[in-house]
Amino acid sequence: MARSVDWPRLLFLANEHGVAGHLAAILQKLGVDVVPAEVKKSLLDRQRAQVLSSLRMTAELFRILEQFAAEEIHALVVKGPVLSVQAYGDPAMRSYGDLDLLVPQSDIRRATELMIASGYEARVSLNAIDAGKIPGQYLFSKSDSKLLVELHNDRTLRYFPRPLPLEKFFARQIRVPLDGNEAPALSVEDELILISIHGAKHFWERLIWIADVASLITRQSSLGNLDWQRALATAEELGALRMLFTGLRLARDLLKARLPEAVQAGIHADTAASRLALDISTWLPAAGDAPPGLFQRALFRIRMRGGLLSGAAYLVRLSLSPTEEDWEDDVEKKRLPFLDSLQRPFRLARKHGRYSKS
Repeated sequence: MARSVDWPRLLFLANEHGVAGHLAAILQKLGVDVVPAEVKKSLLDRQRAQVLSSLRMTAELFRILEQFAAEEIHALVVKGPVLSVQAYGDPAMRSYGDLDLLVPQSDIRRATELMIASGYEARVSLNAIDAGKIPGQYLFSKSDSKLLVELHNDRTLRYFPRPLPLEKFFARQIRVPLDGNEAPALSVEDELILISIHGAKHFWERLIWIADVASLITRQSSLGNLDWQRALATAEELGALRMLFTGLRLARDLLKARLPEAVQAGIHADTAASRLALDISTWLPAAGDAPPGLFQRALFRIRMRGGLLSGAAYLVRLSLSPTEEDWEDDVEKKRLPFLDSLQRPFRLARKHGRYSKS
């Protein structure tokens, strides 16, 4: 079968789905005469680039954490290198294009000042912060490199059905070994819920998000570090149980992840999660090139949240909660906040309506 593979297509899809590292690891187990030499070289080149990128970003991560600690700014690392270690045991196994940190809203202005002093350009200006504007994330970039840093908190993570319990997340934090240091990170259970909500936010369009769920629960269960009762209770507290069940269903069905019987029973009882997983499987192969249309996106949001009333309320909140894309051109103008909220649905319709086939 391997000899009939369309190798260029396979490499393209692996890159689009963010699983080139996973593909390289699998192909290394095959016989030397099965994989063409040019494919091996391409994967090896990508692996080297990924390792170098991981080392550079990890070094920058600890520099930022050190600066924040000196100013008593609290921060937790999410996704990126800590997820790669927790799920795969290797910080360079999965690719990531930015560094994500949780920082309390009360520390955002000081954190922004520090990032600017360090040579970063802030997409969300100090004026916008002072005006009380809340973006989708506080994004920082450097013009002389590809480094991107995003700061998040309970105000920016709008896709959490209920406000993120930031104090509890910080109280349950763990230390993840990373390149000879330790990074402050979410507990395994909280990380699992966060990546499940993140996958739902993006309609599970890329295989890497499902692989992260499957690998995290597999590795951490084998280490005895995953408390399923706490994970389910926290997901229910956040109104994200269906999002978690959908992610677990995809991990089980597509990647053969093993789940405890009690968790299996919960997934089977939620028939809507099963239907959502089937819908996701229709657009997953396209890796985001054939996204669901506007109506389908709206219906997905409602169903992913849960009941009809709670789902509709969730959709309305997301549709009327402005981000920097709605107000960044008018930060300096005096403008009533509700105008940003009214403008957002029209911008979303323009952005996603062109993909709609309804």
